[in-house]
Amino acid sequence: MSTIPLSLYVHFPWCVKKCPYCDFNSHELRQELPESAYINALIEDLQNERQGKSRQDITSIFLGGGTPSLFSGVAIKRLLRKIADQFFLNNCEITLEANPGTFDQTNFDDYLAAGVNRLSLGAQSFSIRHLQKLGRVHQADDILNAFAGARSAGFRRINIDLMFGLPNQDIDDALADLNKAIELKPEHISWYQLTIEPNTVFHRYPPEKTSDDLIAEMTKQGHLLLERNGYEQYEVSAFARPGEYALHNLNYWEFGDYLGIGAGAHGKLTSEKKIVRTQKSRVPTDYLTNTQGRRLEVSSAEINLEFLMNVLRLTNGFELDLFTLRTRKPITDLLPFIHKAKQKGFVKQYQNRLVPTELGQRFLDEMLLLY
Repeated sequence: MSTIPLSLYVHFPWCVKKCPYCDFNSHELRQELPESAYINALIEDLQNERQGKSRQDITSIFLGGGTPSLFSGVAIKRLLRKIADQFFLNNCEITLEANPGTFDQTNFDDYLAAGVNRLSLGAQSFSIRHLQKLGRVHQADDILNAFAGARSAGFRRINIDLMFGLPNQDIDDALADLNKAIELKPEHISWYQLTIEPNTVFHRYPPEKTSDDLIAEMTKQGHLLLERNGYEQYEVSAFARPGEYALHNLNYWEFGDYLGIGAGAHGKLTSEKKIVRTQKSRVPTDYLTNTQGRRLEVSSAEINLEFLMNVLRLTNGFELDLFTLRTRKPITDLLPFIHKAKQKGFVKQYQNRLVPTELGQRFLDEMLLLY
């Protein structure tokens, strides 16, 4: 049976300010950044994950947060060198998330020199009004400066994150954000709807909700605008120029394996008979003293649902053989779901490929309830 692709996720838990919509494991930095100690912990974590295993290929590395761009280029270089000692990184996509409000040209230059070859800028909006509502620490000019700085450093692969469905945002506002991003000519745009998650400020103090009809029209017009400008939608929220898919995220969506290191990081590892989830301590101070974390075997039913939750985000769906390749289970496990999803008009089958319809993409959560 074929080898399952392996990626590496590295979590950096600190940020300048916690955004009111954010449910990621991020913590406001209230003292000096423990840069060296945290890199040491990441290296220890990596070595624990690698213990007793032969050297493997890694297809992608994602440095996410929090705000990884709080860390210096020197620190990132040290970490990536240690990773390269443990894994084969041939043609490896290495992405670093950067907050435009922390832009520093020297760091961007050093990130590229360290081996980072893709940058993801968390713009979220170009509107001062909406940036303030979202609690962001940057202004529109900071996005432009960070993007220009990334190009100046030599980055040839850049993603811009944008949100829509923001409080009191109309269609013109949403399309204006997209147009400003498109003008910069990034290789990739992630355009995703604001969702109100538990344990966030927005959940405790909900902002004005955008109507479902307005969201639907924003989505339709936004997709058309991106398509007209050469961005292909390949996942619910992901749009890329030809050849510029985000390989790290694609591995998640195709149910590949990934190691997770860092405070609160999750991993997924497959053997011949089981899938194991790993999770590290969410509290940075606890993680610094104990990087071991927890390991939990995923139940058979959970495996099937998690597979569907990921692959059905892809606009081109998946080859039915992929289910067996990734889960080591027979496709017969999914046949009742496939039958019901077809009846509801959520999916279409083209020989060996199952593809979500426009209805299925729009109502993905409802489709998954059929399982």
